[in-house]
Amino acid sequence: MSTGGSILSLLIGNPSYAQNELRQAPGSWRAGHAHAGVLLLLLLVLSLVTLRYVDEAALSEGMKTLVRHSITRSRLWQCCCRRPIFLSVLSPEAAEPNGLIYLAYVGAVSLAAGLLVLGVGLVRGRRG
Repeated sequence: MSTGGSILSLLIGNPSYAQNELRQAPGSWRAGHAHAGVLLLLLLVLSLVTLRYVDEAALSEGMKTLVRHSITRSRLWQCCCRRPIFLSVLSPEAAEPNGLIYLAYVGAVSLAAGLLVLGVGLVRGRRG
């Protein structure tokens, strides 16, 4: 809601904000918000499900902590950091994304690392 409100205030307070070619693609803002919302929900469910299995994994306490933090914080990097894709084009003069777009990649790597370590720990736990 806060992101939608902030974009609405930009559109109302600065009409030139919407005139940027980057924002002219049909439905890009609506589609972006919808995708970010769905991604947040999926990551939340995935975090809750994986947290249930962390204690069953054959991992050291340090690795379990790494898994817990990397999976749950991937949500923050990808969604709650004000949607990196929108942050990267916040400037009215933006013609392409800036460096903040890389926050999405940090979240993806964090999620992949946590899931990989958890998977290895669960496979090792079933063998032993």
